[in-house]
Amino acid sequence: MSEMITADLVDLDLAAETKKAAVRSLAERMVTLGRVSDLDGFLADVAAREARMPTGLDGGIGIPHCRSAHVTEATLAFGRSARGVDFGAPDGPADLIFLIAAPAGADDTHLTILSALARRLMDEDFTTALRTAADATAVAALLQGPAEPGDAGPDAPADEPGVRADERGARVDEPGVQVAEPGTTATEPDTTAADRVFRIVAVTSCPTGIAHTYMAAEALEKAGQHAGVEVVVEPQGSAGFSRLDPAVIAAADGVIFAHDVPVREKERFAGKPTVDVGVKAGINRPAELIAEVRAKAERGELTGPVTGAGSDSGSGAAGSHPTPLDGTGEPGEGYATKLRTWLMSGVSYMVPFVAAGGLLIALGFAIGGYTVDKAPSVAEHFVWTDHTSWAALLFQVGGLAFTFLLPVLAGYIAYGMADRPGLVPGFVGGSIALTINAGFLGGLAAGLIAGGTVMAVQRIRVPAPLRGIMPVVVIPLLSSAVVGLLMFLVVGKPIASLQKALTDWLSGLSGTNAIILGVVLGLMMCFDLGGPLNKVAYAFAVGGLANPNEGSLKVMAAVMAAGMVPPLAMALTTTVRGKLFTRTERENGKAAWVLGASFITEGAIPFAAADPLRVIPSAMVGGAVTGGLSMLFECTLRAPHGGIFVILLIGNPVLYLIAVAAGTAVSTGLVVLLKAARKTGRPDQDEDATRTEDGAAGGAGAAAKVPEPV
Repeated sequence: MSEMITADLVDLDLAAETKKAAVRSLAERMVTLGRVSDLDGFLADVAAREARMPTGLDGGIGIPHCRSAHVTEATLAFGRSARGVDFGAPDGPADLIFLIAAPAGADDTHLTILSALARRLMDEDFTTALRTAADATAVAALLQGPAEPGDAGPDAPADEPGVRADERGARVDEPGVQVAEPGTTATEPDTTAADRVFRIVAVTSCPTGIAHTYMAAEALEKAGQHAGVEVVVEPQGSAGFSRLDPAVIAAADGVIFAHDVPVREKERFAGKPTVDVGVKAGINRPAELIAEVRAKAERGELTGPVTGAGSDSGSGAAGSHPTPLDGTGEPGEGYATKLRTWLMSGVSYMVPFVAAGGLLIALGFAIGGYTVDKAPSVAEHFVWTDHTSWAALLFQVGGLAFTFLLPVLAGYIAYGMADRPGLVPGFVGGSIALTINAGFLGGLAAGLIAGGTVMAVQRIRVPAPLRGIMPVVVIPLLSSAVVGLLMFLVVGKPIASLQKALTDWLSGLSGTNAIILGVVLGLMMCFDLGGPLNKVAYAFAVGGLANPNEGSLKVMAAVMAAGMVPPLAMALTTTVRGKLFTRTERENGKAAWVLGASFITEGAIPFAAADPLRVIPSAMVGGAVTGGLSMLFECTLRAPHGGIFVILLIGNPVLYLIAVAAGTAVSTGLVVLLKAARKTGRPDQDEDATRTEDGAAGGAGAAAKVPEPV
């Protein structure tokens, strides 16, 4: 845990007033430390998770979290808000905000540690300590928890009073109350009071499986202790899935399902009184759920879960109902905001395919020359000692990866709108866009059509016997048929014609027109430093690589060159005029060298957040210069990412580096001039800012780090 949370990831004076602003502020700290590689893509993944279910909890806690391909290592950031931020909790805004970021392929150990945090948040002493801690280091130490050599494990509750682990590793709060942990099997509870104690088995799960899963388990355990009920919980989270012992299930008097994703192997619990609710109910009202399942057992209501394919929610208690995941965005959001979230969801899932496929294609060209695309299939002809065969292999594998761009883009736009039911029609629509050469625009249209169709089908009232087959048969069938009809016969052909016209226009770009396009793309790349406008320019360039020509390769080169300028400029500025920056900013400048060279525009965000009126315009001017020069020099690029590390794959590489250097120099000069002008007008404040090096400024120096009002 000490590697996941440091003092740099703690903000005790979180000034954000909305949850989006709060998440962005904490995520920017992760970007600064290199824990998140793509700020906007990560924020889109968090937003998609938030759209399915609010992450606010009773007690003033907000715990936004997601697993994302843009996370480089499991990370926890913490913010404390004096005013509170609304995360959708029933009891009001949250003052303690935890942003949990897990890599898409996170290992079980990391996720188990994250689940341990979720359990600790149920301890009032722990949350009180977080609210009263005086500095970021103390908060980080609290969140890191004990690290004694004899600690019982990442999820062992050694620091919680009255909690121990049995000899099998199962978590035991009181005799007879156990929770099955990953890698263990929960065994039959203490039988000394078998004839007098009511027994319940429970399953908890949430879409991500990081926080709510384990918090619901903890809440049910504690409620069982207070009610004198034996509770054995099976958390079905990302950290592992260990089945309850069949003997424990057989001996249970009732079942509680607190879940927002389908319970795995639900048929194991058939034939018992069952309460079926969302995971938030397990956290917020566990005592009511226990009382409800006891009442059902006393009445003899043996209503076990529905079995069979496609059953997502058991019949459960009277009045219980399925808990579908709502991907339509948050109440009160404008359509434009929702649309941006959906589109960014698709783009964020598409980018790894772009990076893998594009770099493989570029390597194929670098090794085998530009005739490698004429090579026969390596499945039919491959010579192990021939470098051209290896080049052809790389090129053809990369080409196959590129064929997934449009299906993945469309599929995950639909996923952002309608959750998993949107994947099938989305992928089908994206494949149709690929077939009819509708390009990137066709993929966008297919995703929106698929998501909208699924959302419409989900609103249709169907008889109860048909509900079980809706997610598996009915929704995929109807939505795919509608998407196919619209894409093939209605919107597909006009979009394909528009795409062809755009491609032809790019192919014919030269002279002044090309330079103007480069300037515009450079401005877009640097305006919001990895935000939506930046992503639009990047997606436009990547879309051209699907069917590359001379014009589209120039566009890709200009976009990457301009995107490198902001962090490189801030790194250079903090090096040549360090006195204009605080110590923290100078440290960030060191990291910005690597981020800029790697084409990670978000490396400039900490500087823009502190001084937007000087940094952003300077970055935009430098990006425009670089984009225009790249076009003027007719530089080309077949790789969609990589920065200077793919310099050998760039056409006219020396001129390309000159373009990047020129834009960086222009941005650096403007930042120095603008900041120096401020220093002249406000000498006292800036003197404090420079004196933080040796600590002489004390409190005044700390105050100087606060961004001035804009």
